[in-house]
Amino acid sequence: MPPQQPESTAVMATYGRFPLTLTKGHGVWVQDSEGRRFLDCVAGIATCTLGHSNRRLQRALNAQLGRIQHVSNLYRIPEQELLAKWISTNSCTDAVFFCNSGAEANEAAIKLARKYGHQKRQISAPMILSARSSFHGRTLAAVTATGQDKYHRGFEPLPAGFAYFNYNDLDSLRSCLSEHHSRAVAILIEPLQGEGGIVPGNPEFFAALRQLCDEQNLLLISDEVQVGMGRSGSFWGYQQLGIEPDAITMAKGLGGGIPIGALAVKKSCAVFEPGDHASTFGGNPFACRAALTVAEELERRQLLDNVQKRGEELRNGLAQRVGQWPNLLEGERGWGLIRGLLLREGALSAIDLVKAAMAEGLLLVPAGPQVVRFVPPLVISRRELRQALQRLDRALARLS
Repeated sequence: MPPQQPESTAVMATYGRFPLTLTKGHGVWVQDSEGRRFLDCVAGIATCTLGHSNRRLQRALNAQLGRIQHVSNLYRIPEQELLAKWISTNSCTDAVFFCNSGAEANEAAIKLARKYGHQKRQISAPMILSARSSFHGRTLAAVTATGQDKYHRGFEPLPAGFAYFNYNDLDSLRSCLSEHHSRAVAILIEPLQGEGGIVPGNPEFFAALRQLCDEQNLLLISDEVQVGMGRSGSFWGYQQLGIEPDAITMAKGLGGGIPIGALAVKKSCAVFEPGDHASTFGGNPFACRAALTVAEELERRQLLDNVQKRGEELRNGLAQRVGQWPNLLEGERGWGLIRGLLLREGALSAIDLVKAAMAEGLLLVPAGPQVVRFVPPLVISRRELRQALQRLDRALARLS
């Protein structure tokens, strides 16, 4: 007999969950345990690149399970080598380390930056600078790099070696660098702040940031965990800003829902040696086959073009709603298919709108208390996007 639904859960209470149990999905649609259908503009929080139950992903992973699913990194892994080649060919990087998540990818980047500081700069206590309102993960070092106090509270003492500046604020960055110039080795930054409210990077700020890194021999690490793998309308978010980082971190959309993360670096900062870092599951054949399939589909289906077109339609649609509901909405921002709808403070909260949208069969996700995030699968069609906006209208009408 199949397992029965438990009356109470033994799962640790680390999530504030909505009263919704999703049981199956296809494309951009999901269905709950009561048979209700929802248009999914959450996509596992920017993770299900190809949508749900993608047939090519199913076939590829079934075939991979029929061959081999996991081996140790003690041996060569052809799928891993193919994926590393695809990443390096389609980015500014030369070498890739594989892990299982975005937090792990950023943890690897932090370790790499510290070794770079010791080995290349002879700095005994290296310091990494990151932006306020950022989000880099939940491991202890990654959460310390996250420039938001609310994620730090209760986990002190935090690791030393981090300092913060204001995002898109060149004076704040220069002040931070001046204060820590003797120890600074790297800047870890999102090209678009996701959890911080869907705030795109300013191209002029990032051009100055790149110049400062060059002048002061600092590594520029681009956290692409949420915005990478095509979500911005280009493969990587840094390509929207006209600069090249020294390293990029990625996860989420890389595996289309199968856990995989990576740190990709230029040769100039590839300081890891055997024994410096490792991951039991990182880059195993199954996870790499998933990511290779996502990469193949991005190209075969020309999904970057779809992201650009649907992203512009979403931008226009959200801007229209801002004009229609000025008492509730303040603005919109983002790139491609990562868009934030800004809510008027005091009139509406992100949770309010997410709940109202859910009642209308539309799944959205907050990005802070006053921003609702749209991150649908990259395969969303024009018709489906129109349906999402219509459901948004009904949710706003509920709240007006």
